[in-house]
Amino acid sequence: MKNSETFEVTTPGDREIVITRVFDAPRRLVFEAFSKPELLKRWLLGPPGWEMIVCEVANKVGDSYRYVWRHADGQQMGIYGVCEEHVPPEKVVCTEHMEGIPGESRVTNLFVEEDGKTRLTLTVIYESQQVRDMMIKSGMARGVAASYDRLEALFASPAVA
Repeated sequence: MKNSETFEVTTPGDREIVITRVFDAPRRLVFEAFSKPELLKRWLLGPPGWEMIVCEVANKVGDSYRYVWRHADGQQMGIYGVCEEHVPPEKVVCTEHMEGIPGESRVTNLFVEEDGKTRLTLTVIYESQQVRDMMIKSGMARGVAASYDRLEALFASPAVA
């Protein structure tokens, strides 16, 4: 997949996971793909076999969001939270509660345009190192990588460009 070699996962602190990826699209388009339910439902799916069945987006400070996915085997998972900072097309910061995971995390998406491409930096700060380590072991990075590959493919679609 184009630009997949730019995908990087780091753990700079005891409670953090930072994921970066460069997309071959201008920042405006990458930001829109995170803001519009009709686009999110096409790429934010994790590993194969999942579909997004609920997609409620927070596009301003104070808005709530909720995403629910269902696997082909019937298993479901969801996340929800509240938007704390919304600066189009640069930054979105939200709280996040993941079903089955204790506590609240804080998620920051930072969009930086570089020569017509966009570097996305996703930073998640978990309530504890134990929760952060649980997320690392869960395969979260594989799911994010698969979603980001779908997102990159979406930018090649004439309907999105």
